[in-house]
Amino acid sequence: MRIDLHTHSSASDGTDSPAEVVAAAAAAGLDVVALTDHDTTAGWDEAATAARALGVALVRGTEVSARSHGISVHLLSYLQDPTHPALLVELERTRRARLDRARQIVDLLAVDHPLTWDDVLAQSQDAVVVGRPHIADALVARGVVPDRDAAFVHLLASRGPYHVPHYAPEAVDAVQAIRAAGGVPVFAHPGADGRGRVVADRVFAELAEAGLAGLEVHHRDHDDAQRARLAALADRLGLLVTGSSDYHGAGKVNRLGENLTAPAVLTAIDEQGSVEVIRS
Repeated sequence: MRIDLHTHSSASDGTDSPAEVVAAAAAAGLDVVALTDHDTTAGWDEAATAARALGVALVRGTEVSARSHGISVHLLSYLQDPTHPALLVELERTRRARLDRARQIVDLLAVDHPLTWDDVLAQSQDAVVVGRPHIADALVARGVVPDRDAAFVHLLASRGPYHVPHYAPEAVDAVQAIRAAGGVPVFAHPGADGRGRVVADRVFAELAEAGLAGLEVHHRDHDDAQRARLAALADRLGLLVTGSSDYHGAGKVNRLGENLTAPAVLTAIDEQGSVEVIRS
């Protein structure tokens, strides 16, 4: 069974619609795919309809923005109740903060580069969450940079000249909110030091105590040494080990199914979640 538990659609910063993500998963030979857009569940219904039609099992989820000791982190929430206020309130607050941050970044960039907010909106289209990837796409369309990755190397880097922080809940609080909503929290790309600072090992113990279920060990941003370290850490803390693509359509080079999750891990997630895995 081929299981990929981390993808994004045009509801956040992917380039495929939710239905297209599911269709791409089917074409890639996946049996199970998770839709985990940033801070929203807006793509769930469309993806579920496509999954039933195409015979691909769908794990509904969200990639939740958070912070831990001043470091930006992401938590994958699987199978949560999308109407539960514990998580819903935080997601709405984060979406508003990300939008405000995006406007501020554009204002800063516009001083030095030909860029407007309308350029960004033209790229984000129907996205519920507007963020830096859409700004990157606008910069590409304007000819400022050749592609998204180039935009993030300098102009949109977390330590770059146009960086603006945004609100996100503390990771312990986010884990507890996910659990309160009946979700299963897994720490996304926890060793991806190329994205910026990563949390110390002791933080994973704190999060495990708060209810963290697993670590996304197998991810393209982790080298062999990081995977070995994280797998040992998960074993020591009794956490699940997942693997996934972090697919964004044409927005990133990541390919569906390039890292996979074991069937037994999916079973454990399914047993802990409050909504069912969509199966045809």
